[in-house]
Amino acid sequence: MTAAAASSSSGSAVSDGEPLRAIVVDDHPVVRAGVHVLLEQEGISVVADAGHLADALFALRRCAPDVLILDADLPDGDSIAALTRLRAEAPAHCRIVMLASQGEADSVRLALTHGADGYLLKSTPGAGLATAIRDVAAGTRFIDPTLRLRLLLDGPVTRPPDPLSPREREVLRLLAQGHTNQELATMLVISTRTAESHRRNIMQKLRLASRADMVAYALRAGMLQPAMPPPAFEG
Repeated sequence: MTAAAASSSSGSAVSDGEPLRAIVVDDHPVVRAGVHVLLEQEGISVVADAGHLADALFALRRCAPDVLILDADLPDGDSIAALTRLRAEAPAHCRIVMLASQGEADSVRLALTHGADGYLLKSTPGAGLATAIRDVAAGTRFIDPTLRLRLLLDGPVTRPPDPLSPREREVLRLLAQGHTNQELATMLVISTRTAESHRRNIMQKLRLASRADMVAYALRAGMLQPAMPPPAFEG
């Protein structure tokens, strides 16, 4: 494994003007090097690369990347098991893109339901690969157009199950409304420490980095109603 010097990460999105930081995980050195060069040419900083899951986990913990590009068929185990492990270890802001030689609809569905944020083919040109990775880093789920067609022909992608428990959903709703941990503890008759634990678990499960992210997620999930302007009265 090769790695650039790691820097600390607060879990927030990349600041304007800073390049995306990526890790490339592929068991074929030629492919790994090729992806590395293509991304660097397109302005994406490859801070580490790895050929095996163990090296990928080490790089992930050390470098805290914005995007992890994962070979869809690693030699040292099931790629979905690797994806699940990496997803659990990744920082909240990190997105994972699967990179495959070919893609069957079932494989794409399985990856998406186990934490992948994108699914691309290794035949994707460099500029297209970089654009897709930037889209994923910005929060868009990206699937190679060819694979999207296969998914449409075979049926819709199954949405992953809600990772939150009913209690965590209630905590998220209250936090998104602006309540503090102390207020949560009083309202839910729990300790402040338990309230903080719920908050940490929610942010980890949903890969959220800030209260603003929590509010946005709660709105998308229908937990909150958008603020309405006050009614106008005629004088």
